[in-house]
Amino acid sequence: MPQNIVSLLITRFMGALLVLVGLSGTTQAEGPPSVPENLHPFFACVWDPIGKAGPAEKILQEVKLKLMSWGVDFSWVTYTEERVAIEEFKLGRCDAVNVLDFRVRDFNKFTGSISAIGALTSYDQLGVVLNTLATPKAAPLMRVGEYEVTGFGPAGAIFLFTRDRNIIEPEDFGGKRMAVLDGVPEVDFLTSRRGISPVRSGIFDSFLKFNNGMVDLVAGPAIIYEPFELYKGLEPNGGIFERPFLYITMQVVSRWQKLPEGIGQKGRNWSIEKYQDFVKFLKDPEERLPEKYMITIPDRLVDFWVEDFRQSRMALAEMGIYDSRMLKLMRKVRCKADPHKAECAADVKE
Repeated sequence: MPQNIVSLLITRFMGALLVLVGLSGTTQAEGPPSVPENLHPFFACVWDPIGKAGPAEKILQEVKLKLMSWGVDFSWVTYTEERVAIEEFKLGRCDAVNVLDFRVRDFNKFTGSISAIGALTSYDQLGVVLNTLATPKAAPLMRVGEYEVTGFGPAGAIFLFTRDRNIIEPEDFGGKRMAVLDGVPEVDFLTSRRGISPVRSGIFDSFLKFNNGMVDLVAGPAIIYEPFELYKGLEPNGGIFERPFLYITMQVVSRWQKLPEGIGQKGRNWSIEKYQDFVKFLKDPEERLPEKYMITIPDRLVDFWVEDFRQSRMALAEMGIYDSRMLKLMRKVRCKADPHKAECAADVKE
């Protein structure tokens, strides 16, 4: 089932929950963990589309053992809907939740702005950003009020799939229907900017709508191509734009006062140690995307889209959706990678 693949992706970020302690599960060589007399209770809302039957459950059992050795009595409840997990967390019924970064903005707009459109162009750049966030110097930015981002990892480069590969020029997008997720505040701005008609959808049914011809465009990571059989929607004249237009992360948000001091920093450190493992998991399916479907953006349009995305980011920052501090950080990372880009001129603002 397609959900199994998505669940597997999410399970990779139960580094989400492993991240809470900064360590992997107990190994046979280590033996059983020592159990302190007074355990610190910690309860998580876990998002896994498969629920208790999903692969997250086994990992969480291992996490529980490891957390005991750190003086934490870890328990959790699993939700198949991300929205429900987030609401339960907001209501104070759990101490942590794993969510995609554009949902994190309710708790930390700074880290929730990593997926700003066009802000990063490679996993290497994303890695630099996350490395920066994992430094002790950045720790104050990880906390906002009662919340702390205690872990993060890449969740994929996002590609645009189209049923008509002749959509190349900016004006070609006018009037096209695109499946979009609910609760992503920049959607209306970005679709209206190009005259696209947004069609509200869930994570799974957006791809089904694409295959059934109910929408003309859909966006997602390469990992969804095979399990959702997107070739059905791409035939006979569809394609995949070869340049991802944003990179998303999975993040763990915790109530920091519910954890022993220092756990959040350890979790972020662990995230970086595992970064390349996460990237390999995501890049393998990207390399398997059929060459015949790939759409190369003409050189004459690359600069147009770079500038269009930059203007969009600035407008969305002014609207309070993106955090300008994160945008500036990502601009520095882009310009360090390629200082000759037009956007890196001294008089160009992010």
